[in-house]
Amino acid sequence: MIIKHKTLGATLLMLGMLSGCGKDFLELQPRNAVPTENFYQTQTDALQATTSVYSQLSQNGMFNYSLWGIGDVMSDNSFLGGGGAADGVEFQQLDNFTYTSTNPLTTSHWQRAYLGIGQANQVLARVPAIEMDAALKNRCLGEAEFLRALYYFYLVRGFGDVPLVTTPAQSTADVANLTRTPVAQVYTQIVVDLTDAIAKLPAGPYTGDDVGRATKWSATALLAKVYLTQGDMANAATQARAVINGSGKSLWANYADNFKVENENGQESLFEVQFKNGLSSYTTDGPGSVMNEFWGARFFGSPYVVSSGGYGFNIPEKEFVDGYEAGDLRKAATVFVPGDKYPDGQVQPNELVGDPFGFNIRKFFVGTVNVNNWDSPLNVPVLRLSEVYLILAEAVGATPEGLEAINKVRRRAFGLPINTPSARDLTAATPNFKEAVWRERRYELAFEMDRWYDLKRTGTLVSTMRAKGKTIQDFNVLLPIPQSERNVNPNLTQNPGY
Repeated sequence: MIIKHKTLGATLLMLGMLSGCGKDFLELQPRNAVPTENFYQTQTDALQATTSVYSQLSQNGMFNYSLWGIGDVMSDNSFLGGGGAADGVEFQQLDNFTYTSTNPLTTSHWQRAYLGIGQANQVLARVPAIEMDAALKNRCLGEAEFLRALYYFYLVRGFGDVPLVTTPAQSTADVANLTRTPVAQVYTQIVVDLTDAIAKLPAGPYTGDDVGRATKWSATALLAKVYLTQGDMANAATQARAVINGSGKSLWANYADNFKVENENGQESLFEVQFKNGLSSYTTDGPGSVMNEFWGARFFGSPYVVSSGGYGFNIPEKEFVDGYEAGDLRKAATVFVPGDKYPDGQVQPNELVGDPFGFNIRKFFVGTVNVNNWDSPLNVPVLRLSEVYLILAEAVGATPEGLEAINKVRRRAFGLPINTPSARDLTAATPNFKEAVWRERRYELAFEMDRWYDLKRTGTLVSTMRAKGKTIQDFNVLLPIPQSERNVNPNLTQNPGY
């Protein structure tokens, strides 16, 4: 896999005119580059510039490649799988905690996030001067603030102290001497951005070509998660309640309905990364998702069950699969196990190359229908209402409010009415309630690229991975600052151990 490298300096200097890569609200028409001073003139310019900020989410360094390496493969939920030897060597390094500051996945993650931040900074600096509809201008600015906060949220959780850049760079000299900003200061900016975005963004829902854009409730849910990550339980609960009571969102009765193309941006979704098929083939930087192919059963089926045979990456761990409670319907929606049938009637085998127990991820499987190799249309959820319930439960503990929040999620998992008490409910007598919430998050959000971050924020990453036999070191709670960035800016200090 070839990954195009850009330094932070080049990233922050880009004007943010890349075309979007998602559903219909993302403009897919190619456009020639326009000098900044000539571009930000009209309402159409403002909309195009804002749309471009979304484009990085669906690319290699974010949800289409790097984040499932970091969020899943580096966690206890899954291991790489694949064909061994040099197959996916960059993922092997993450899986085995042998990655260095030159790892392509962590490097691309840093660069894509800063590219998105650079695009957001352009919008926030230049759109205010455009004469346009006031409500639409506010929406553009709110979207840019939400997205800047989201990119920084991934950076600060992954790398720790990172450069905080909130205005467009004018020259490479502006970034050649950047230093790393303390984590607390970065989080302060994230909270400021999200608070302002909440005030600016419409509540939704969007219609037509705008479906998939961030709403007030996207920003509120992300703010709840930010506060949870910081350990600010009171504010996490406040924001979670606001989403639950005000968003109009509701849980699907069937957990699996969250992961169907026809239900994208649906009743439970608060924000998701948009993917669209039919416009690319073998690329991790196209508008289509690679997960269907990369996570598909490796070269299985006649015909193959996925377009190019499947690569068998991101294989669920046996401990994870065995950990489902009896009757938990999320299992069948999340993983293929031996004996499961594919839509064409073929049966999941007992084992595959790199997959000794015959497990594969089902959650993002779409098969071969309308898929051109690495080109799945299935979106990736970033924030769902069920997670907001779990944020509330963790924030308020085993109170009546917290118990009802987690039990709604559990009842749905077992196919029960979500508002009716059941024998599956946790109670005030449940031991280690906080750990019970963490466990529920593990199974509710499995393979949504979140588990590594949960292990890290709960202080259990090192002990959990060592218990699985991984050679993780204490310093692996932070990712390495990319060496390519430090080569052009020696003021970027390296994280310990790298």
